[in-house]
Amino acid sequence: MDRHDTEDKKSAVVERKTPGDALGEMLRAPAAAPLVPTPLETLVPEARQQTPAVRQRATRPDARLHGLGQTKYIDDMYFPGMLYAKIKRAGIASARVLRVDTSEAEKMPGVIAVVTGRDVPCNSFGPSLKDQPVLAGERVFHAGDGVAAVAAVTEQIAAEALEKITVEYEPLTPVLDPLVSLGLETPGVHAPSPNIYGHKVIKKGDVEKGFAASHRIFEASYRTQMVEHVPLEPHCSIAMWDANGRVTIYTTLGRITLGRADLARTLAVPMSRIRIIATVVGGNFGGKNEITTEPVVALLAKKTGRPVKCTYTRPEEFISSTTRHPIVMDYKTGVTKEGRILARTIRLVLEGGAYCSWSETTLAKACILSPGPYDIENIHAEAFVVYTNKTMTGAMRGFGAPQVCFAYESHMDDIAKALDIDPLEIRLRNALREGSLSPTGQQLQSVVVRDTLLQAAQRFGWSGDGAAS
Repeated sequence: MDRHDTEDKKSAVVERKTPGDALGEMLRAPAAAPLVPTPLETLVPEARQQTPAVRQRATRPDARLHGLGQTKYIDDMYFPGMLYAKIKRAGIASARVLRVDTSEAEKMPGVIAVVTGRDVPCNSFGPSLKDQPVLAGERVFHAGDGVAAVAAVTEQIAAEALEKITVEYEPLTPVLDPLVSLGLETPGVHAPSPNIYGHKVIKKGDVEKGFAASHRIFEASYRTQMVEHVPLEPHCSIAMWDANGRVTIYTTLGRITLGRADLARTLAVPMSRIRIIATVVGGNFGGKNEITTEPVVALLAKKTGRPVKCTYTRPEEFISSTTRHPIVMDYKTGVTKEGRILARTIRLVLEGGAYCSWSETTLAKACILSPGPYDIENIHAEAFVVYTNKTMTGAMRGFGAPQVCFAYESHMDDIAKALDIDPLEIRLRNALREGSLSPTGQQLQSVVVRDTLLQAAQRFGWSGDGAAS
């Protein structure tokens, strides 16, 4: 071994580092990036200008969790000692409740509590009219009304307990058709309240003068049906009370401020003692705009001193949650030889079902939009909403707009066919323009109905003779 080999080995020994030395160097290392102070001025885009996100690929912040199946919905939530609630449904459209016997259900092992309408401090609620009970009292107004609720240690036991509850009814003749309800001289649903609980009229110009000047007059009637929202996630809520008399409710509810107000009323508790936590919602479409299970689980949780969860079954979604309003729509339209609309009268009869819910809002929107996107000088539109003993109707995507759109566009097609005018052309001749007046007298701005029709026709390849090229 020569002198150079010995020196190389010595230097190799000197350069060898222990794990402790490496950790010390890491701790003494400078920060990866220098701290940058927050700018004092917030950069705001100019008014009415597109933001940098427009035309850019943007990732939804919840997309990864959804894709990986890690999104936590309300039915994924569990609290220690949690009970499960089920609600017994009436199963009859109209009846007086003579007796509710819950004694057998209360004796079942695993059943912790049972409540009925008598246990609700203020047994009525609603977004506008307070006509809906939490649980039925002396009357049931549709088959989906709840008459009692059970809290048990499992969902299976709660469901079995419902079968042990006996209810004695005095059946009453139900009102199932909105036109029958409209024509009843004496109240037939919520006596002594009238069957017609909402009415709106819109007048513009002189329809009789318009009809007198018309070349032809067309009349038609259209009718739509109830539509259920069918969200993938059914209605669900969880309630728990603390020792200070405050209730926390996790819920799929979309309008939590309205929900707090309704809960404060039904539970007779100040709003300051009600906390609502809105969970990730697996589908709403308007059907989760008002309370459903929330007062029930709150009452059961208070009675048991434990958290209580209630989740609708799919059949319950159909019979107990809100649906889209069925509407009977009568149209009468006077036109010139060229298809120009001179006058139009409309009568709408909205079926509200057993309770009001959002019917007043839907009534107004349907009436205002019923003439269609057409420049008509003479209009008379009248709308009614009536009670029936059927599943209640409420908010759903458009609040009355889709129903009347189906009617006035079908009517336009019938008129075009009778006058041998292209369906696109008759719409272009009547479409609203810049500065046109709406049925309520509003001067419209930024009107692009004609431009939209022409662009759609071009992209679709509409030939102008009633067919696609």
